[in-house]
Amino acid sequence: MTEKTGLGLPKGILACLFDLDGVITKTAVVHAAAWKRTFDAFLRQRDGTDFRQFDDITDYDEYVDGRPRADGVRTFLASRGVELPEGEPDDPPDAPTVHGLGNRKNELVLELIRAGGVEVYEGTMRYVAAVRAHGLRTAVVSSSANCREVLRSVGAEHLFDVRVDGIVAADRGLPGKPRPDTFLAAARDLGVERQEAAVFEDALAGMDAGRAGHFGYVVGVDRVGQADALYAHGADRVVRDLAELLERP
Repeated sequence: MTEKTGLGLPKGILACLFDLDGVITKTAVVHAAAWKRTFDAFLRQRDGTDFRQFDDITDYDEYVDGRPRADGVRTFLASRGVELPEGEPDDPPDAPTVHGLGNRKNELVLELIRAGGVEVYEGTMRYVAAVRAHGLRTAVVSSSANCREVLRSVGAEHLFDVRVDGIVAADRGLPGKPRPDTFLAAARDLGVERQEAAVFEDALAGMDAGRAGHFGYVVGVDRVGQADALYAHGADRVVRDLAELLERP
């Protein structure tokens, strides 16, 4: 069995790469609500009052959680047999395009964030503090273009040495999760090899990214009762809260 440090990690891990939504902050609820309002309005207009609603648990987990915004639109609509033109990244939020729908969802998310709708997971804050106290480097890796705004809203921006989010990914041309490129970029920015980095994710797409990137350790955070699925998608260990890693090996 791999030797553990007091952080519940294998020896040799020098950096921790944390997802944002569902791991650091409780913004998964905010995102799910915004996606539901966006997709339900679109489907109601397209299919009438008998439309099949977006399920903010199963559809969210399967098709949009952890993915870049436009990928989430494409993936969910494909599950309903719907194909839209791509449009342009600056399409207005009422445009019937992939980017238009994505921009509508982003407007709703920002409204919720600015209304004070974001909270942190206290167990994660304890764990990040312990990681940094042990001298490990930290990064936040998120598909969200609002990552910095969210971290600032909860006073947590200073806890992460590196940020690779939707804006950074677009600037560098990095594909999003389930591809490992954003996590790999964060490891490089921290100056560590992939085998020296641990990934912390709650989304199945994030687990796939951790496995594909061959990182030193992949921790699944089970917020919704999907431990088996997290293991199936590549987790080395699954916890309900990161504070559990401080309590036992």
